[in-house]
Amino acid sequence: MEMIWALLSQSGGTQGGTPLGLTLAILAAAIATFFGGLGSAIGVGLAGRTATGVLAEDPDKFGRLFLLVALPGTQGFYGFIGGLLIILKVGIFGTLKPVTTMQGLQLFFAALPVALGGLFSAIHQGKVCASGVEMSAKQPEASMKAVIYGAMVETYAVLGLLGTLFLLQGIRI
Repeated sequence: MEMIWALLSQSGGTQGGTPLGLTLAILAAAIATFFGGLGSAIGVGLAGRTATGVLAEDPDKFGRLFLLVALPGTQGFYGFIGGLLIILKVGIFGTLKPVTTMQGLQLFFAALPVALGGLFSAIHQGKVCASGVEMSAKQPEASMKAVIYGAMVETYAVLGLLGTLFLLQGIRI
């Protein structure tokens, strides 16, 4: 514990950065991107597996099912946006800004809403959309109702992205 506290106390002022600060900033961008993408991959996989079964019986339903399968993929984009904004804040594409340890920690915690919100909402959205695919197989005219239910889960991914955006605005680097 003393070693961790010593690393944190080396954060310096706003003028000088630390290797740990930059590492935490890069980790924040990676976490936002990775967990959003992981949740989307799982969610799209859940809905896609169900849709593939339906399409084996009736290939003409592809158009109706496509949106339900694609919907859980948006969280991956939200995570990518969150990660990109963190990278831009640190200046990795241009002049690298010095990041203190405390600023790195702030960036890390700012990435959590989009990362965890994206992970869990995409998985649950995939489950809702898979059920919507099953409903659309039996009642094709009700497929848009299933999309609405899936979009309701999407709301929480958007809130996670907004939380990350607002938190990033408060971090001065």
